[in-house]
Amino acid sequence: MDTCVIVWFRKDLRVHDHQPLIRAAKSSLPVLGVYSFDPDEYSDTAYGFTKTDLHRAQFIRESVTDLRDTLSDIGVPLLIRHEHPANTFASIRKEMNIESVFLHEEIGSEEQQVEQAVRSELPGTTFVVDHGHNLYHPDDLPFDIQDLPDTFSQFRKKIEKNGTMVRPSLHPPKHVQGADLPFNPGEPPSLSELGLEEPEREPRYRGGSSNARQRLMGYVFEKDRLRMYKETRNGMLKEDDSSKFSPWLANGCLSPKIVYEQILKYEAERVKNKSTYMLYFELLWRDYFHLVHRKHGNRIFFPSGLRDVEVPWNYNKAHAEAWREGKTGYPLVDAAMRELKETGFTSNRARQNVASFFTKNLGLDWREGAAWFESQLVDHDVASNYGNWLYIAGVGNDAVQFRAFNVEKQAKDYDPEGAYLRYWLPELKNVPAPWIFNPREMGMVEQEQYDVILGEDYPLPIVDLLAAMQERKSVFLDAMQNE
Repeated sequence: MDTCVIVWFRKDLRVHDHQPLIRAAKSSLPVLGVYSFDPDEYSDTAYGFTKTDLHRAQFIRESVTDLRDTLSDIGVPLLIRHEHPANTFASIRKEMNIESVFLHEEIGSEEQQVEQAVRSELPGTTFVVDHGHNLYHPDDLPFDIQDLPDTFSQFRKKIEKNGTMVRPSLHPPKHVQGADLPFNPGEPPSLSELGLEEPEREPRYRGGSSNARQRLMGYVFEKDRLRMYKETRNGMLKEDDSSKFSPWLANGCLSPKIVYEQILKYEAERVKNKSTYMLYFELLWRDYFHLVHRKHGNRIFFPSGLRDVEVPWNYNKAHAEAWREGKTGYPLVDAAMRELKETGFTSNRARQNVASFFTKNLGLDWREGAAWFESQLVDHDVASNYGNWLYIAGVGNDAVQFRAFNVEKQAKDYDPEGAYLRYWLPELKNVPAPWIFNPREMGMVEQEQYDVILGEDYPLPIVDLLAAMQERKSVFLDAMQNE
């Protein structure tokens, strides 16, 4: 029976800046890559929708295919299976001796349970785990994880004051001795095999490190958009208003250190300004949410989040469904939620607004909103998604006790001509500004003039915006008095 070492790929679907792959290549033993499409990741949640819906599933399928091709280029086969990872490794063990398994760390409790199940199948195998998610290596931080600052601003200042350095990215090995497979390497399962429907439109973002590199170099250098990132990043309609690197970062097709190095290169060759710093700033936010998850563990999934108080969240099935379907009667919320459902993506500005509306106007349990984002977002990252929801819900890392967005004012501020709203809400295509920001105020004359009947063509508001917000503020602040 042949002996091999395995690189277990999970949310690190790349060959660049991949310490486990480099360690495996240096082991002097044949190397086998493994990726399992875990059925649990595609099962239904307690809220009645699937944990991973079609947009992210398709992105992962494409990313695994791209990973297979790039690994093949350096001589490493990729075994692809659609089953629980423990079953995959048990099957390999019957055909090959597994000397070591090299992998990147995952700190989520579900991921750790899966890892423990695999370890149980391989009692005599060595597991070598490396950090690979963050910009800054956790061992290089100027504090212990339990001393992580309570706010992002404090964290950023400590990092910058200390002069903490980002470790250089790692080049992929060029020629690796790959394992000879005694079984079929397999193919990514189809969407239907994952229990999902086929998309009605072409994917907005294509998975894989090859596409990640194309987007990175195109945005930063070819289109020269980095120099104006700070000024345009809150735009919601145009593709190049923001970097859109997040789908590839979240699925590990792109290392944050590669992005950082390209920022430095751009600053050296073209310009160093507030925009170049702002993109680094966003990478730092990503690190911070990961560290919050590392410090607090499963508390980031509690209804009370990181606060020592129980917040009385509402339960309203009709309101939750209206929010998911983009039928709340508030155009910014509805446009963003329809964009999310149709493409698997919506801007950070839009995400903040719909999350605020969900928790501060509807008063619904933030965990359901976070679960819907997890299901839909092509760039879902556990720490970033749940960390952001905690922040917006008022039970996370925010010094402000009740932070709420006025979704009508936000639409005016960030979509002043209403172009984004009209794009995603075709029933309002004839409605001009300022009516498009609050169509609820249109009388019958305006409704007939602009060919939209409220309650028929476009929904009436499901709550009174300001009254609902004041009610939730009172409930929330009363609860906080008990902290």
